Amino acid sequence: MSTELQRYSIQNQAVAIAAYAQQRNLTIVRTYVDEGRSGLRIKGRPGLIELIEDVQSGNADFGHILVYDVSRWGRFQDVDESAHYEFICKQNGVCIAYYGHS
Repeated sequence: MSTELQRYSIQNQAVAIAAYAQQRNLTIVRTYVDEGRSGLRIKGRPGLIELIEDVQSGNADFGHILVYDVSRWGRFQDVDESAHYEFICKQNGVCIAYYGHS
């Protein structure tokens, strides 16, 4: 979530995610939110931490993660960190889809 741009508001992202899911016949089963949190580190992002824990533990009842754009996944200072979390998802059979503009 970003407070500086209207298009990144939680509400606007939710609307865009719902439209994307509907167009692809996907059902939204869970939402993870880090409202007003910095995307520079995973620390302090309980939504992302919970998502990764659910995927790793096998508690994920979903096969896709829909993300507005890559900057919403995180603005990690080390791109390997971002790739690491994506790889965890892929390794556990969960695809990440970025569909907005960055």
